[in-house]
Amino acid sequence: QVQLVESGGGLVQAGGSLRLSCAASGRSFTGYAIGWFRQVPGKEREFVAAISWRGGSTYYADSVKGRFTISRDNAGKMVYLQMNSLKPEDTAVYYCAADSTSRRQYDYDYWGQGTQVTVSS
Repeated sequence: QVQLVESGGGLVQAGGSLRLSCAASGRSFTGYAIGWFRQVPGKEREFVAAISWRGGSTYYADSVKGRFTISRDNAGKMVYLQMNSLKPEDTAVYYCAADSTSRRQYDYDYWGQGTQVTVSS
């Protein structure tokens, strides 16, 4: 089992950047693929990005491709989401989740508590 804690959210102006972190605890983190999702009130969680457990494969939603980068540090049990050129429509609560690279939230077994990202225009 793995526990996940997100951090790094905040308020930023459009065009700015933020880096979200997902810290993992528990055994065998290196065996887990990790995904990032986001959610706004009244909508389902939306896939943002995912990374394979070795980091060799990454996947992105079309809406963030070219602006966001997912990476991981297995030794430090961390996964990062670098978000550049932020837009107001990126405003959401961001969650990291394990253990899949699927775009479907229901394929993930473990979730963090989320971190709020607010992009002002």
